[in-house]
Amino acid sequence: MGGSEGQLQADLDRIQECADAILTIHDSFSNSANPAEGYGMSEIGSSRVLDAFDEFESNWSIRREKLTKELEDLGGIVAGAAELYEAIDHELAEALREHDAQYEEAS
Repeated sequence: MGGSEGQLQADLDRIQECADAILTIHDSFSNSANPAEGYGMSEIGSSRVLDAFDEFESNWSIRREKLTKELEDLGGIVAGAAELYEAIDHELAEALREHDAQYEEAS
């Protein structure tokens, strides 16, 4: 924790921002399927492209559940890290205040 308190706080904010971003990505992946869904030949212009999107959707559906679970887990880990770092920072600050108070009383 070698910087000033402001630097540490900025780091904690950044960690929380990362957790929020990961969970936003999780939500996007949870709700996404085929990017061409709702479009037909007239919009896409090629049956081969339309077939590729359909194949993508099948593969995506299979992998999406695992990916969203991993994103959810990672978001939770990062958010937990932010909370833990903040708790450690508060405990350290309290210990330093107690030490300073004891030092002042002894002087």
